[in-house]
Amino acid sequence: MGAFLEEPSVRLIFALAVFAVLLVIGGYVIARYRQNMRNPTFTANEMLSNFRDLNSEGQLSDEEFRTIKSMLADEAARELKDTGESG
Repeated sequence: MGAFLEEPSVRLIFALAVFAVLLVIGGYVIARYRQNMRNPTFTANEMLSNFRDLNSEGQLSDEEFRTIKSMLADEAARELKDTGESG
């Protein structure tokens, strides 16, 4: 059996099979990553918290933060209400 595995054609086929498996696994990982990037799962409260941090770090002006906050306020209130009712 050892001599069989030492033949160049068998080694080539084995290497190609390993490469194909790695290629399929890599494709799956990339597809999952892209899907997660297209469908962000941040809640309005999480986004508001992130924008608040950016504002406190000086990367977002107070006016920009107020605008974003007013846009997210209704959704954040709905999320809090839904969480309160289910808990």
